[in-house]
Amino acid sequence: MNRHELVIRSGTVIDGTGQPRFTADVAVDNGRISAVGRVEGRGHREVNADGLLLAPGFVDIHTHYDGQAAWDKHLAPSSWHGVTTAVIGNCGVGFAPVLPHNQQRLIELMEGVEDIPGTALHEGLPWTWESFPQFLDFLDTLPRDIDLGTQVPHAAMRVHAMGERAVAREPANADEIAQMARIAGEAIRAGALGFSSSRHINHKSIRGEPVPTLRAETDELVAIARAVGKEGGVLQFVSDQLHKQEELDLLERLGRESGALVSISVAQFDGRPDMWKDTLAHCAQAAQRGVTLRGQVAARAVGLLLGLDVTLNPFLYSPAYRAIKDLPLAERVARMRDPQVRRAIIEGNQVDKKGLLGSRMIDSFDGMFRLGTPPNYEPDPSTSVGATAARESRSPLEVVYDWLLEDDGRALIYTPSLNWSGKNLDVVREMLLNPFAIPGLSDGGAHVGSICDVSFPTTLLQWWGRDRPHGRIDLETLIERQCRATAHAVGLTDRGVILPGAKADLNLIDFDNLRLHAPQVVRDLPAGGRRLMQRADGYRHTFVSGIEIMRDGEATGALPGRLVRGRQPIIRETANGSLHQP
Repeated sequence: MNRHELVIRSGTVIDGTGQPRFTADVAVDNGRISAVGRVEGRGHREVNADGLLLAPGFVDIHTHYDGQAAWDKHLAPSSWHGVTTAVIGNCGVGFAPVLPHNQQRLIELMEGVEDIPGTALHEGLPWTWESFPQFLDFLDTLPRDIDLGTQVPHAAMRVHAMGERAVAREPANADEIAQMARIAGEAIRAGALGFSSSRHINHKSIRGEPVPTLRAETDELVAIARAVGKEGGVLQFVSDQLHKQEELDLLERLGRESGALVSISVAQFDGRPDMWKDTLAHCAQAAQRGVTLRGQVAARAVGLLLGLDVTLNPFLYSPAYRAIKDLPLAERVARMRDPQVRRAIIEGNQVDKKGLLGSRMIDSFDGMFRLGTPPNYEPDPSTSVGATAARESRSPLEVVYDWLLEDDGRALIYTPSLNWSGKNLDVVREMLLNPFAIPGLSDGGAHVGSICDVSFPTTLLQWWGRDRPHGRIDLETLIERQCRATAHAVGLTDRGVILPGAKADLNLIDFDNLRLHAPQVVRDLPAGGRRLMQRADGYRHTFVSGIEIMRDGEATGALPGRLVRGRQPIIRETANGSLHQP
């Protein structure tokens, strides 16, 4: 009788293909699934999965662990939420290629665009590379819990090729374009999954300078896209110009010229609440013309977290608050409970609309809600700060002041912005069910003091699959989207399904007890940097290549994760449901 390395018994299998769930055993050997069904042979280790969901590991294609991957063996909090493969290098920012005199520029870009403390990056990055292949070699030497894929970032390429002319956003000349195309092609050959770029005006360095790639011209983008496509890579873009037909046409042209899949960040904006529909409609039309465009969409609204121990709160520009803002939290809370200090902070409050990123939202009281424990990401509009103040005949500043002091000053206030024009998440449901959309935008590793969306995979299952009062989505669809669809979008066709031959990245989930915790502030970044972290209950076991990395929310200490170099072999289903590599 065969002896397997691992056998998971009697799990309720949702295999990532979209087919209905079924009960089965799963055997694992040599890091791959070797059998699904009734497994007669015993395992060196056996796990009883009776009553548990058995799903593929989640593939998160939009993270920013570019810095954390250099100093941390654990890509948490993603690994706390069932993620077994994460992709970095999104939005055109990253740390390679780089010349020594440009290192500070790349840190300033990452700090400004993705809200990762520059002090942590300065202390945590060893800068033992210059070229992108050298960066991959560095990443390849580090053990970690989950697999890591990379993309080559446009901003780093542009600064490398053009120097200060890139920072000034000047057009690239023919030699510079050729150099960037060579860098991109070299990166894909070395193992990058693709290329990313930002064309968004809100993406700025910590100095307030727009990203160097903001309005890169067509000839530059086409040359890079061709080089990426020739080597089998994909393309990722974020743009503030999707309301313009010429921008959509440009993205389609890049897909056509390269033959590559192009993914585009898609969300609902208040000023143009139906623009997302037009973008996804263009993706559908492009498909008829033989071009593959996909919209990356979020699992809920995207919004800021306000509080006394995070980056933003409504009193940042009150002189009385600024006088105490650097005190330790407990001491600051004690001072703020003094009636005279309270009066001075509230009466002296003002808002600098040109200040910190997100400061335009810190007086939007009709859009502020207690996040609560457990966190509520679809709050009733009648529970906002503004509505509460009106009911209680108080000023909104008085209400939000009291809310900030709850839980000894650790309370968080949620301000949903994107995907919130209808004051509910109905639009998110439409996006998630659109065949030309894929889940993404979790930004794991980024926005560490203001946003914590890394729990998107858990939101998909808990909120959309179980808890939402209406409009729930079946788990088979949600898991197919978060596993196979995301994996295939970046060329990783060896994972995201539970079929013989697939990579043994697996989650065993106690679905009835799946629960998100509220985010909490920890100070574990290099140089004592602060970040928001968020846990979840219900993930009983998470395996990467058949090795358990998480058990009941705690790391096992195993580090089977590897750098994923390039597209993985295409795996096709055979007539009997097994897989093979042609």
